[in-house]
Amino acid sequence: MALGKDRRPKQSEGDVNRSRRREEWAARNRDPALDRMLAEDARLFLHQSVSTPCLSAIRKAEGIWIEDVAGRRYMDFHGNNVHHIGYGHPKLIAAIKRQLDELPFTPRRFTSEPAISLARKLTAIAPGPLEKVLFTTGGSDAVEVALKLARAKTGRHKTISFWDSFHGAGFGAASVGGEQLFRSGPIGPLLSGTEHVAPFACYRCPYGYPERDGKPDLALCRMACASYVSYVLEREGDVAAIVAEPARAVPHLAPPGYWQAVRAACDKHGALLIFDEIPTGLGKTGRMFACEHEGVTPDILVLGKALGGGVLPIAAVLCRADLDVAGDWAFGHYTHEKNPVTARAALTTLEIIEEEGLAENARVAGELALVRLAEMKSRHPLIGDVRGRGCLIGVELVRDRARKEPANDAAEEVLYRCLDRGLSFKTTMGNVLTLTPPLVTTRAQMEAALDILETAIAEAGHAAGLE
Repeated sequence: MALGKDRRPKQSEGDVNRSRRREEWAARNRDPALDRMLAEDARLFLHQSVSTPCLSAIRKAEGIWIEDVAGRRYMDFHGNNVHHIGYGHPKLIAAIKRQLDELPFTPRRFTSEPAISLARKLTAIAPGPLEKVLFTTGGSDAVEVALKLARAKTGRHKTISFWDSFHGAGFGAASVGGEQLFRSGPIGPLLSGTEHVAPFACYRCPYGYPERDGKPDLALCRMACASYVSYVLEREGDVAAIVAEPARAVPHLAPPGYWQAVRAACDKHGALLIFDEIPTGLGKTGRMFACEHEGVTPDILVLGKALGGGVLPIAAVLCRADLDVAGDWAFGHYTHEKNPVTARAALTTLEIIEEEGLAENARVAGELALVRLAEMKSRHPLIGDVRGRGCLIGVELVRDRARKEPANDAAEEVLYRCLDRGLSFKTTMGNVLTLTPPLVTTRAQMEAALDILETAIAEAGHAAGLE
């Protein structure tokens, strides 16, 4: 395990919780009530990277906004990717309240109308013939159900997944995940047979090929990233499944034709393709599912996060009918699998996304943002790359465009300057400003957020001597 001099793992999933800039920001934003809550939180909860210590304490969440106990309001362009329909959507809250009155729970051996309706809806909108469903209470558990199904169907146990990916914190999900924070350190051996390969990342190609303005030179690289996946499938020979994010939440988008090549390799070598759309599905990228942009249907699709409307935890596994092969076993017999309240929340969330055209709104808002960010890149040397799709947007900051030296300190400075002005997002990989706004974000709100971002980038660039 590659650790830094202070024995801490490299940060990838989110912001550094203990840093000089974090301490300075906290000192500027002291409040007696907030201080008491943060101290009590630190005393009571187990500490862990990424979420400890907490940044602040929230007392209100509505639409695209969150408000802390000191009254400071932020446009939430982070939201853990749960807030697709905005916080506290009136239709969702009303539906949950009605369901609580009508039927709050069903014991596990029974079913109910909300659970059946949700399953029917998911299979109807699925990208291809994914006709069977199982619900869990979280995405990590759903990923592990998918792994169990792949093993049961193929009679194999090996997987291929990607470094720098995140698929959950359970032992199985962490084993196929590729982030050091979740799979290394003191927890001991993970699952056997979980092979990893370098991911697609055209701006920083792990295979050493140059890019052209963040896009791949396919004539030169000939999509080596996809060829290597095929190579490993052939050499291993007994892989049950490839587990992947069709659009990386870091974010990175696949080169054109990548997933078609991987799909063909899976079919050739008898491996299943599992797509984790927990953060990127349900309209985030401008279509209901991120894989629809690629023209590829997985064998198993995993959803979560926003499925509960930003209120209740629920996740889902969708798969082909011929993967229904484990009827004598219990791979996902969760107490709240068919909870009628969480099912009603998910069903209503899907209705809101469709009725309000939120996938299309995400497409439009994302196109506006990418055009504006590309123009910002032309004027701010601190910006090395702009990439994304819909409401999944990344702005990579570098100290030098030719060398692509990551500007980690500047990225953290931009983050806290934006928080000071009322915009919240997170950094990933140390130097990537990752913006994942709600799908309800209006043009005016997007423009206002980008105004804040540009001001902060200009100030950080000037401080670093790059403006």
